[in-house]
Amino acid sequence: MMKPNRLLGLGMAAAMLGALSAGAANAQQQQQFVSVGTGGVTGVYYPVGGAICRLMNQNRREHGIRCSVESTGGSVFNVNAIKGGDLEFGVAQSDVQYNAYNGVANFADTGAHEDLRSVFSLHAEPLTVVARADAGISSFDDLKGKRVNIGNPGSGQRALMDLLIAEKGWTNTDFAVAAELAPAEQSAALCDNNIDAFAYTVGHPAGAIQEATTTCDSVIVPVEGEVVDRLVEENPYYFKATIPGGMYRGTDEDVNTFGVGATVVTSANVSDEVVTAFVKSVFENFDAFTGLHPALANLTPERMVTQGNSAPLHPAAEAYYKEKGWLE
Repeated sequence: MMKPNRLLGLGMAAAMLGALSAGAANAQQQQQFVSVGTGGVTGVYYPVGGAICRLMNQNRREHGIRCSVESTGGSVFNVNAIKGGDLEFGVAQSDVQYNAYNGVANFADTGAHEDLRSVFSLHAEPLTVVARADAGISSFDDLKGKRVNIGNPGSGQRALMDLLIAEKGWTNTDFAVAAELAPAEQSAALCDNNIDAFAYTVGHPAGAIQEATTTCDSVIVPVEGEVVDRLVEENPYYFKATIPGGMYRGTDEDVNTFGVGATVVTSANVSDEVVTAFVKSVFENFDAFTGLHPALANLTPERMVTQGNSAPLHPAAEAYYKEKGWLE
C-alpha cells in the first residue's frame, strides 16, 4: 500500500506538471507572429528585413513577438499585402509609399490606402542601369530598341521604370524585348546575353550589381536629362544621386542618376505593442543594425524619422520618437 506522504508528493508533482503545461500552452497562445515583406534575395531589402527580425527576435521572451522575413515581389506587393492584412510590415520605395497613401499613379484604380502608416526611412536607392559592355549603351536613351529587363510586376523598380518610360513618351514596344524578370534572375540573363541591360532601384553596394559586373563585362549607365530634372523638381520623394566610381568592376567614374529612398511601412491596424517592439529593436540596437549592411552605414535616427516618409507615422512609432527627442 502506497504511503500517504508519497501519495501527497505524487499529487503535488502532478499539479505542478499541470500548471507548467498550462503555462506553456498559455505562453504559446500569447505569442504573436509578424512578417516583414522585403524583395528579392539578391537585393538590399531582404537582408535589411532579416536584420530587423534578428534584432527583434533576440528579445522575444520579453515582448512575446516572433518576427519573420519574407522574400516578395517588392514595394508594390508589400504595400498591397499590408492593405490586405497578409503582412504587418514591408519595405517600400518612397514614391510607392506616397502613391499608395494618396491613391495615385499605379494605385489610382484601387484608391488611397488611408490606413498605410510610416515606420521609418532607410537607405537611398538610385535607379541603376547595368548594360553589357558590348551592347552600345552609354545613356538611358540608348535603351530604345534594346532587350531590357524593366522589372517584375509588383516591384518598385517596375513602378519607377513605367513612370520614366511614360514621361519619355515611350511604351514597352519601343524595346526589342521588355523583360519582366525578378531581381534574382536579371544578372544571369545579362551575362548569358539574353538581355542587353537591366534597371534596378537598389542601395549600394548591392550583390546583384556585383554579380553582373564581375561575371561579365558590363557598365553602369547614367540616367539624367530634362525628364529626370523635371521629376526631381516636381516630386519630393525623388532626388538626384551618384553611384561612386570604382565601386563596381567596369565603371571607374562616378555615374549620375536619380532615385528614391527605401522606407518601412505598416498599417494603422497593427497594434501599438507590436510597432513599439519593432522600432525599439532597431533603435536600441542601432550600431548593430547599421553595421549589418553597408547601405545602412550612414543612417542617423533623426534622418530616418523625419525624411522620406509620406504617409503619417504610426502613432506608437511617433510617440517613441518624441520620447527620444527626434521629433518635436
